[in-house]
Amino acid sequence: MPPRDKIVEAIIELDELVALELADEMIKSGTNPVEILERCREGMSIVGEKFESGDFFLSEMIMAAEIFNQIMNIVKPHLKSTMSESKGKIVIGTVEGDVHDIGKNIVIALLEAEGFEIIDLGVDVPPATFVEVIREHEPDIVGMSSLLTVALETTKQTIEAITEAGLRDKVKIIIGGGRIDAHATEYIKPDASTDNAALGVMLCIGLMKGEEV
Repeated sequence: MPPRDKIVEAIIELDELVALELADEMIKSGTNPVEILERCREGMSIVGEKFESGDFFLSEMIMAAEIFNQIMNIVKPHLKSTMSESKGKIVIGTVEGDVHDIGKNIVIALLEAEGFEIIDLGVDVPPATFVEVIREHEPDIVGMSSLLTVALETTKQTIEAITEAGLRDKVKIIIGGGRIDAHATEYIKPDASTDNAALGVMLCIGLMKGEEV
């Protein structure tokens, strides 16, 4: 079994020691840090499915999240930044009704490594808070994260609130999460969308350049 599959298994089995050893081993062997984070996201996604099906309890979800955070601490210093000045300012948060932040945190780590200034709003963020922070910080891009299907409606409502506040033409909006597909994108109507963290970073870079993404 290759290391990346072992680390997924270690996360699912809540084996903290093995997961951290594997992350360290992968870093030392030259594995791309983004690939390590993607494997961790895969493991956390399976943990989430087990929680939703009743196979895992909240305590096990918390344990898995703690393992992930420790792996992030190992991997993050190896995400190389070549930028000495900010590529742009991004406000990002998980929308109201959803408290998942694994995907959001991976995206933030990758964006910071690319030289973006990040304002992290956390999870369960109401539309009014997005509007307030956009007014205060005047970001270039607003990122909205979600994992739950029900949060798609909240994402749409958040964009509508930004529009009603007269701010829609002042920012680019990107949405991301496990339930984001072509149908969700058509319904919500952001400037860009993805269910992949690394692609999300590339889309943000494109949006800053004024490209159609």
